[in-house]
Amino acid sequence: MSGMTPEDFVVAHTVVGRAPLVPEIALYLASEITPIWQATEDWLKERNIEPPFWAFAWPGGQATARLLLDEPARVAGKRVLDFAAGCGIASVAAAMAGAASVEAAEIDPLALAAVRLNAALNGVTVATPEGDIVGAPCRWDVILAGDVCYEAPMTAHILPWLRGMAAGGAEVLLADPGRAYLPRQGLEPVARHVVPTTLELEDRRQREVTLFRLLP
Repeated sequence: MSGMTPEDFVVAHTVVGRAPLVPEIALYLASEITPIWQATEDWLKERNIEPPFWAFAWPGGQATARLLLDEPARVAGKRVLDFAAGCGIASVAAAMAGAASVEAAEIDPLALAAVRLNAALNGVTVATPEGDIVGAPCRWDVILAGDVCYEAPMTAHILPWLRGMAAGGAEVLLADPGRAYLPRQGLEPVARHVVPTTLELEDRRQREVTLFRLLP
């Protein structure tokens, strides 16, 4: 394992599949949860890597991707950031929808590798800058944030910055499947999708995801 690149690791521990709500996009995904989690724990000991959230197409990402493929004018010709991109399903959808440029932000090098592989798999280009992008000045027209309000520290870290991006003129689309730390104010509903899921990942077989425009 020590000789593996992040891309090698992703390919070795996933299979190519398609998310139920967005069958147009092929992705490297975990076929079973336990093996990928154990393998990543071993990798984590060596490199201090996060758990393999990148190996699954989470409901927020699926709903965002569906919206962009159904309504490509939302991103066509625009500069797009997929924040906390995970597997990059929304990044790929934005590129397929005709975005002028797409960046995927992740702090996990395995997630960035997964995004690069998934972009190549679908014949699109997605940039993958390294490091925590929170605090960076706005250089995007549209910011996608799927399923990011699942922990209090995470929400407290990112929400002021995202609201600042909205105040600066970016459209911030936040997709949430009912996570506990979603803010109660400053959200304008845009669309809703019911996303099939599994009891291994969620506590139910489907999640209703609401896509909001985040207000300044």
